[in-house]
Amino acid sequence: MTQLNRESLQPDSPDPGAGSRPQLSVGLVLLDQFTLAAFSGFVDVLRLSADLGGGSRQIHTAWRVMSVDGLPRTSSAGITLEVSGGLAQDLEAFDYVAICGGNDYLNTHLPNPLRDWLQRAAKSRTRLLGICTGTFSLAQAGVVGSRSVCVHWNVLDAFRARFPKTPAAVDHLFIDEGDLITCAGSTAAIDLGLYLVARHCGREKAQQAVRHMMLQGIRPGRQPQAHFYANLADIKDERVRQAAHYIEQRMDSLPTLDAIARYVGLGRRQLTRAFQQSLGLSPMEFQRSLRVEYGGWLLVNSHSSITQIAMDCGFSDGAHFSREFRARFGVCPRQYQRQERSG
Repeated sequence: MTQLNRESLQPDSPDPGAGSRPQLSVGLVLLDQFTLAAFSGFVDVLRLSADLGGGSRQIHTAWRVMSVDGLPRTSSAGITLEVSGGLAQDLEAFDYVAICGGNDYLNTHLPNPLRDWLQRAAKSRTRLLGICTGTFSLAQAGVVGSRSVCVHWNVLDAFRARFPKTPAAVDHLFIDEGDLITCAGSTAAIDLGLYLVARHCGREKAQQAVRHMMLQGIRPGRQPQAHFYANLADIKDERVRQAAHYIEQRMDSLPTLDAIARYVGLGRRQLTRAFQQSLGLSPMEFQRSLRVEYGGWLLVNSHSSITQIAMDCGFSDGAHFSREFRARFGVCPRQYQRQERSG
């Protein structure tokens, strides 16, 4: 297990000449097994917008990292981070408080101090951020209400099962509901950070972070996640839903029918019958359709070549991908790309 010490997390002190309060201040609470990519991506946006030349002085933005009990927290990657302390009582010091979740989202225990703190934050009109599965904790604390939330497609079923009255979406990178903003996590946390920096510090500050992080641009919250079968929750047969999820997570490795059947504990024929009854497709037809849809998403949202997209989707070459794509969409990949990008 790797541990980062407190000094490695603390930025240089603010510029004494900066004078006024930073335009954007965020308090971040790390939960057990938090996802390192989402947390570090979000914080690095703040850091690279805070100062000039890649410095870390908290001039234009500020951040404080906390945990419920003030003790270090271990990420899902096994890396342990020191924090500045426990839950801050000076909520007025923050424009937002962010709950950073991760792989522990199936744990239904929400510590009472965190529940009370979130409820106090909501009553004081402190704006709340749910990063990755931190949204589970916000919902469990009762501070979401009837507002829509954004979750990662990989946890949509689990969220809907626990919070059936809360509208949850996977067709966004993040959703802004005023004093509640929820984010799918992973690299979408970077986009959320850029969105907040642009709002509070100006677009040039956000672009400053974009340049330092060598990003291609700022993705809007309404951009869909790279998720290609949005109706998994509507599949009534649990075995088919599990198999579809298994296929979706292995888009470039193409599991065989035997492997899929073993995963859900069925025989080949049983699985094929179940798919036909639920979706009107065989498992392999479903897999092929998903791969083509993935290719369509990459055509619009990446700068990869047709050949690279074909390989990423599990096709043998660009010609094979183009044939399947035309059969599915009625146009060749290039034409589809031009139409979607211009529209």
